[in-house]
Amino acid sequence: MGSGGLELPPGDEGHEGNSTDVPPGAVSLARPMDAGSIGPELDWDADAWREVRTRAQRAGRAYIWLNLVEQRLRAVVAAVLRPIYEPVHGDEWVVAAAGPAGQEWVQRAVAVREVSRRKGYLLDPADDNVLSFLTLPQLRELVVQHWPCFEPYFDERRDLELALDELEVTRNVVSRNRALSEAVLSQAERASARLLEMLGAGGDVPSARRLPVDAVEDLVGDRYADVVAVHADRVRLLRQFPAEDIFGGARRLDAIGIGLNLLVQNFSGRRLVRLAESGCRVRLLFLNPASSSVKRRERELGMKRGELSRSVEMNILHMRRVRSRLRDPGAFEIQVYDETPRFTAYLVDGDGVDGIAVVQSYLRGARGMESPVLVLRNGSRLVKSDDVGEVGLFPTYREEFELAWADSRPVS
Repeated sequence: MGSGGLELPPGDEGHEGNSTDVPPGAVSLARPMDAGSIGPELDWDADAWREVRTRAQRAGRAYIWLNLVEQRLRAVVAAVLRPIYEPVHGDEWVVAAAGPAGQEWVQRAVAVREVSRRKGYLLDPADDNVLSFLTLPQLRELVVQHWPCFEPYFDERRDLELALDELEVTRNVVSRNRALSEAVLSQAERASARLLEMLGAGGDVPSARRLPVDAVEDLVGDRYADVVAVHADRVRLLRQFPAEDIFGGARRLDAIGIGLNLLVQNFSGRRLVRLAESGCRVRLLFLNPASSSVKRRERELGMKRGELSRSVEMNILHMRRVRSRLRDPGAFEIQVYDETPRFTAYLVDGDGVDGIAVVQSYLRGARGMESPVLVLRNGSRLVKSDDVGEVGLFPTYREEFELAWADSRPVS
């Protein structure tokens, strides 16, 4: 009998008293499987790998947001509390700020810091302080304990705490490597964006008011020039980036395409009138509905003869009605071109650093609604390439528009 009172059955075939029956109360030891049979048993199929990659992608995005928020909140806490406690307590100012209520978690942070020192985990001298070892909930606790010190910098304490509460679910899921649903990830991204705005780190890119800067874009924007989003088709674009967000509040709008349906059919004439009356200068460049290029496009798409040209004519007539309602029709220009259409582009505020462009190439057998969409950000400070001569795609499409505009003729 072993020390635990359990008897191990004999294992060898020739062992005296060997039996396939396990005596009552004994622990059965499973025989090891043959080496050749392990592989198939442990294999992941394509669906399993797809699920794992999806989990990793979502967790990676969430981690980037959490990292940005934690770093920013840590900097804010240091900027507010260090001048208060450091003159008296020196390097122990974080321990003093935590006070008796935070004695347990601050001492734990001190211990982890010492272990990291001994094992050489501190690769950056800037991290050799207790504050760097505090977690997001502990940083929050410091803010709550010293709210009178932080109150001048925040509009509402409740908004700050609610946003941090929303992040806590994501933080727990990511830290334990569990599955993160798309809904929770979206909630975390919205909460993080709000927190960064509250903490004074959200509006450093001018075009962020129209297209919020994504955390992933901020970190790896140099890999993709000025492309900030890619959508499989226009439906998915409008689901995440509605026409009101694209065109609303624009001071300049240049568009080139066949029928410009993204603007004409998704942004009301009344809104266009208000936009133009508020000072927005509009230039719309349609494909001439009477040109041979329209007929060729109809054949490509398998449309009936004259079907596409009538659609373009209707869009032009609609824009003419909008222009007729303006006090200054000269600020709303409509022209047509006769060349082969190569792409459709909507350049919003393209003359400034806060410009946004929505671009689609024309495919032989796909309508504009079904073609892939690129979203570009002009004057991007996020592109960190060392090559001074490298430019993004936005200036390329803007130049193409200007060339086509110069060769086009006005619509009366």
